[in-house]
Amino acid sequence: MTQTDLTEIDLATTIQATALATVLESSTLPHKLGPYRGVLSPLELDAPEREIAALTSEAAIHDLGWLKRVAVHGEDRFRWLSGMVTNTVDELGAHGGAWNLVLNAQGRVQGDLMVWREGEGLELDIAANQYEKLMAHLEHFIIMDDVELLPLSGETAIGLTGPNADEVLARLSMPTLTEPLTGTRVEWNGLDLRILRGYGVMAPHYEIWVPLAGVGKLWLGLRTAAATPVGSNAVEAFRIAEGIPAYGIDIAEKDLAQETSQMRALHFSKGCYLGQEVVERIRSRGNVHKHLRQLELSGPVPAGGTELHCDDGAADGETTAGQITSAVALPMLTGSRVFALGMIRGGAEARNQTLHYTVGSEKGTAKILAEAPAL
Repeated sequence: MTQTDLTEIDLATTIQATALATVLESSTLPHKLGPYRGVLSPLELDAPEREIAALTSEAAIHDLGWLKRVAVHGEDRFRWLSGMVTNTVDELGAHGGAWNLVLNAQGRVQGDLMVWREGEGLELDIAANQYEKLMAHLEHFIIMDDVELLPLSGETAIGLTGPNADEVLARLSMPTLTEPLTGTRVEWNGLDLRILRGYGVMAPHYEIWVPLAGVGKLWLGLRTAAATPVGSNAVEAFRIAEGIPAYGIDIAEKDLAQETSQMRALHFSKGCYLGQEVVERIRSRGNVHKHLRQLELSGPVPAGGTELHCDDGAADGETTAGQITSAVALPMLTGSRVFALGMIRGGAEARNQTLHYTVGSEKGTAKILAEAPAL
């Protein structure tokens, strides 16, 4: 038995299956559960090529049971939350959202989360594998504030992703959202649903929150409306192809905000927040020495941590040009392509050279992408 097998067994004994995974246990849809973002979720629900095709050119439904919702209550909720996250809170629309980094006083990234506003209410979306850490971090800074963090239970989320996502919603007489980071509510077949449109690079990304008792009904309805079930393996592959980083994989606790290259998570005029002094100092006085970048590879699929090298060896006196943080072979009907995210040193990026890596005895090359690839 390998160390990977032992790790998966250990995780399976400490994390729980999602509500959707439990519903699918009694279905005829073949699937295997595996760890994903702190939960047990279906890994595959169709052939890998078919799942990727649904995400890239059709519409796919998938498990978002790894998301946890937290309501932020209290008179000081807007002021307090604004001081804890890197993006705007006060300026959110009545049904809007924003992706945020959470920093410590030294400006190092402690995690990420979504802030959603519904009227005067505020809610957080936190990945299950970050939940305990971020909740402890946030609770630590509720001192003299009238603020309460209230975990919300009784609901789960299903994802709907792909170019045809709006058509699927329309077939079910559900509202579509033209702008990312907006939300709405709808009653559908006796279920109170909250529909949120998140951030996407290649396709619309929806999350649909549904009462636990209705998850099977919603899943079946979306399948009937021509959405293809896909597992977490395909969702993870599509994430990397879109160049969307995941905390704990592509973004680490040691990283500074600007090193992540995720400027969409930063707001430079909203006022003070934890770690803001470091963020502002970098913005006004200089730059960081490495950036997270999206890559397309030619060669074998490397593991996270694989070193990248320049043609002429060292860059800026360093022995490596950077390292891979995540990589995947994207199985497509036209052939497989390999995408990755990697932390690249500034000197290596400035040289604009082809980067090289090695997996065992095999060699590969990496090209920094200026924009999301056409699939």
